Amino acid sequence: MKLHANARTCPHSRRLAVDRVEAEGWTLAAVAEAAGVSVRTISKWRRRFREEGEQGLLDRCSAPASVPSRTGEARVAMIAGLRRLRMTGAEIAETMGMPASTVSGILTRIGLAANRYEKKRPGELVHVDVKKLGRIGRPGHRVHGDRRTRCRGIGWEYVHVAIDDATRLAYVEVLEDERAATAVGFLRRAIAHFAAFGIRVERLMTDNGNAYRSAIHALACKALGIKHLRTRPYRPRTNGKAERFIRTMLGGWAYGAIYRTSDERRGALTGWLDFYNRRRPHRSLGRQAPIERLHALNRNNVLGSYT
Repeated sequence: MKLHANARTCPHSRRLAVDRVEAEGWTLAAVAEAAGVSVRTISKWRRRFREEGEQGLLDRCSAPASVPSRTGEARVAMIAGLRRLRMTGAEIAETMGMPASTVSGILTRIGLAANRYEKKRPGELVHVDVKKLGRIGRPGHRVHGDRRTRCRGIGWEYVHVAIDDATRLAYVEVLEDERAATAVGFLRRAIAHFAAFGIRVERLMTDNGNAYRSAIHALACKALGIKHLRTRPYRPRTNGKAERFIRTMLGGWAYGAIYRTSDERRGALTGWLDFYNRRRPHRSLGRQAPIERLHALNRNNVLGSYT
């Protein structure tokens, strides 16, 4: 049984108070003084016991029976659908014209709120994910403005991303597929990239894609001394930092300029990634760029080792 956090009494003490009034002839004032509560409270428990018996002495939910201003179920379903499309709470609020606090409360209530956590040590956890992008066969509507003409059937490119949880330092490659061998190759190069910044990767988080559930990937993690974690099924928000980075990457690089070919888009990635890692201020890092965050954490770790 769960009691209210501020309750002064429990069902046992309430029954004792009622018995003192009903069976022993105590006055309401005397019982209230002995219990350390008001006469009104003793009167309430006495009335409930008379009407409902022992059940009347149990705590009740303090929430109102109805909330006229509560968001309708259809709107809640729409918010849930947008969240499953990997939109953030702020983006959902802007799209639907709702207060961010309301959307945040709804996401928390339906179990789709983002898991807010941040590792303190670089390399403690690295998030890995893949984003599929359509190849560019010829200039599209962003160039000529005609949405009626499409270049179909030319395939996909797979953007593999790795982002350090503590610093948000990122590594990205555009590859031909998302097979297990390709994912393992990317993982090895990502680890070497982070090592160049003095970061030793300890744990890896991915979704439950086929590549990450393969034996070859498990063997690679074991050989590299990395503990592999996977998100809970249908809970992609567990890997939320990779999701958030992908959205930033798409807006700043993939869709942030007009490209005539896939090669041109791929060639622009290096410059954008350098900007992201070294100069782009990150709101959740106190307006620091990832490389600034890395240097700050390293300074703190050095100072902490001498205290």
